Amino acid sequence: MSGEAGRRALRVRRGPERDAQAELPPPIRASKPKSPVKPNPKGGQPSDPPRERVLRLFFAVPLPADLRAELVAAQRKLTDNWRRVEAEQLHLTLAYLPGVAHSRVPELQALGRRLASSTPFVQLGLRGTGYHPNVGSPRVWFVKVEGAGLSELATAFQTKLAAAGFECEGAFQPHVTLARKKGPAPRVPPVTFAQTWTAQNFALIHTFLPRDKSGPVYDTVSQFALNAQLAVAALAAPEPSAPTTSLQTPPEEHHG
Repeated sequence: MSGEAGRRALRVRRGPERDAQAELPPPIRASKPKSPVKPNPKGGQPSDPPRERVLRLFFAVPLPADLRAELVAAQRKLTDNWRRVEAEQLHLTLAYLPGVAHSRVPELQALGRRLASSTPFVQLGLRGTGYHPNVGSPRVWFVKVEGAGLSELATAFQTKLAAAGFECEGAFQPHVTLARKKGPAPRVPPVTFAQTWTAQNFALIHTFLPRDKSGPVYDTVSQFALNAQLAVAALAAPEPSAPTTSLQTPPEEHHG
C-alpha cells in the first residue's frame, strides 16, 4: 500500500468495540537511515544532516458507539461558532506527548503493551459538562469522566513515560472534549449524564493539523487490549475482612 491509498488507510479511526489488540502501521513512513555528513563542496563547515520528524501523540481511551451518540445529541445544543468534535474522535486522554521523535514510536508501543497486560478493565462513567476556562470566555466545552482505577492508570502512564525520558504535557484531567470555540458564542446550560461503560482497551494516537486547518486529524497508531483475566480475578476475589483493631482516625478521612 502506498501513496494516497496508504494515507487514506491510516486515517481509519478505530472504535472501542474492537477488544483484540491491534498493531497498526504508524501514520508516518519509517524514517530513512541518516546519511553521513557530507563535506560542503564550496568549502567551509560540513552541511548538517536532516532533522528527524517530531510527532504529536497521545494515549487515550475510546468511547463506545452508544455513548458517542448521547454526546452527539448534547452537541446539538451548541451554536455554529462552536466546532464540534466528530463522534469517532471523542476520547478520554490519558497522556499527551507533544514532541516525540518518530524513531521512538516503537518504545511507546512497547510501553503501551506492558501497561495493558498489567491493567484490568476499568469501569467509567460520564458526569456533567463544563467549560475551560470556567471564567471569562471559554475555549473548550467538555464532559467530566469518573471511574475507579482511572487516576491510577493515568499515573502509571505519567510515571513510566517520565522514566523512559518522554515529556508529558499537562496534568491529568479526566474529561472528553465535546467542542472548541471558533468565535463569539453563548454558553449552554449544564448537561448531566448517567451513562457508564467498561473500558477494555486504549490506543496510541497521532494527531496533526491539516493544511486547511479544519480541525485536528487523529490517526490510530496502535490499540492495546486491557487484561481480561485480571478483571475476572478481581471480580472473583473475596471481600477484605474487617480490621480487628480500631482505626485512629475516622474512615472517611482516608478518602480524598
